[in-house]
Amino acid sequence: MLTALSNRERAGHSLPIFAILGAHLILIISVQGDLHALAIQQALRNRGYKKCYTFECDMIAGRETLRWKSWDRMGTRILTAEGQALPLSDVAVIWWRRIRADQQAATAVPMSDHQRDIVNNDCRGALAGILASEFAGDWISPPGATDRAADKVFQLTVARQCGFRVPRTLVTQSRKDVIAFAQEEKRIVVKPVVGAKGPLLFTQFLDDPTLVPERSFATSPAIYQEYIEGVHHIRLNCFGDKMYAALIRTDDLDWRPNLDVPIYKWPVPESLASRVRQVLACLNLRMGIIDLKLTPEGEEVWLEVNPQGQFLFLEPLTGEPLTEHFADFLLTSSR
Repeated sequence: MLTALSNRERAGHSLPIFAILGAHLILIISVQGDLHALAIQQALRNRGYKKCYTFECDMIAGRETLRWKSWDRMGTRILTAEGQALPLSDVAVIWWRRIRADQQAATAVPMSDHQRDIVNNDCRGALAGILASEFAGDWISPPGATDRAADKVFQLTVARQCGFRVPRTLVTQSRKDVIAFAQEEKRIVVKPVVGAKGPLLFTQFLDDPTLVPERSFATSPAIYQEYIEGVHHIRLNCFGDKMYAALIRTDDLDWRPNLDVPIYKWPVPESLASRVRQVLACLNLRMGIIDLKLTPEGEEVWLEVNPQGQFLFLEPLTGEPLTEHFADFLLTSSR
């Protein structure tokens, strides 16, 4: 233990981690094989902190994974990916990383769509109910807040109230409304309100909505926004009070398909950090992965916050040790 601390201090990351949490447990709830979950768990173990477990929410079906007794709180336990029967009373922090996946067993065994829905819904519901009933520690971030903050319309409203410029945004199924909006703006883009499993749906330009048939608009609402000019995109990772940002320089509207562009560490101005903290506080989020864009004049425009977004891909591109930063965050999150 002392050796682990000494090595960490020599690396420039001195935290009294064992004194902070003692015997407390960290639980990461995600899907099987999630790179972020496994990387952070390994980072903690490399420091000598072994009490970090993962729970694979897509592997509940097919084995005795959950147990809850209304008459005996000591009888409640969950089975971790490591095979540990874990009482929730021992857990200090839950990182609510990925929780919406369907059960792998439900796709491996022949069953009807109705039966598959029952398995998926009951596994998801049982886990959520047990955690809500029995877990008394700290969430990263609370499930209700995570779901609420993922609402793109709601988060835009909160960001604007906290002083950010947000793109002029229209959510509609009306072809007439979109055409009128396009005539008001120099250029508009379109993106999904929620999206779906499968291939990513990237933000696209919509240069001439008159070429799109009315039934396409009426099928479902979409988000239509003014195009924010500029080539500087900011990916800001907020872990508690700490912020680590990358500047992505590209002419592409959506930078995600092509990372073979200049990407640098970007110092977060305190004026921006203050507003980001305010937004996350209003959303009751302990962390957030935020996308912004800089106008040619240098104004920071809020685009979106993902309560549990990807961040490790930036580590090799910028040299910022985000794995270690997030491990620090988890270790100091037990209040």
